[in-house]
Amino acid sequence: MTVYGVGLGPGDADLVTVKGKRILESVDVVYSPGRLSRTVALNHVPEERIGDLDFPMTRDPDELRRAWKEAAAEVAERAESGDVAFVTLGDPNVYSTFGHLRRTLDAFHPAVELEVVPGVSAMTAFATALGVEIESGTGLSLREAANGAAPTGPDRMILFKVTDAPATYEGLTEAGYDVKFGRRLFMEQGETLVTSDPQEIAERDYYTLAYAEREGLERDVATAEFDAESADTDAVEPEVSK
Repeated sequence: MTVYGVGLGPGDADLVTVKGKRILESVDVVYSPGRLSRTVALNHVPEERIGDLDFPMTRDPDELRRAWKEAAAEVAERAESGDVAFVTLGDPNVYSTFGHLRRTLDAFHPAVELEVVPGVSAMTAFATALGVEIESGTGLSLREAANGAAPTGPDRMILFKVTDAPATYEGLTEAGYDVKFGRRLFMEQGETLVTSDPQEIAERDYYTLAYAEREGLERDVATAEFDAESADTDAVEPEVSK
């Protein structure tokens, strides 16, 4: 039988893909690594088909390896008699806990078949939520910004794990970037917030993203000229008939 890694998207149950929903409704048990992903999954499967796995809150590598070996053993055992899903917010292959399960299954239960079902990642959904266009030919770098980090270099960056927005904002603006923040984008749990003011988002929250774009960056696309033409047209006062 098969273990499916199913991406649930950024947190809105309606943003689960059609294939993801079909898999969740068909498998025998759905495992979740956390409360938020479990909440989204419950929109598509009944409580009695949700499986529980124990993941300790620790950074100790030995303890983490022990927990993942136990989790993989349970998942593999259930997969011997039926299909199983392991759900995660976003996409299973983008900064996801699913990678730990996949590596552990590969190492200790190689006979288990694995299939990944992609999900909408917050790293791409941010563009819609923040009203940002990443046009054709544009470079975009993905960086981590935990604990006030403000990595610089690329013209456009999406930063995740922004846990100290004021410090990150200060570092980026001093380096010549315009910055916009988004918190709990497309998530049904908690308040969604989009702002350019770091003080509005100063409270630490793991689910905070930032978009940084170098000031004065020109967009080299054919239709960008239309914006200028539209601005010129709006600036011309219409003649008044006499």
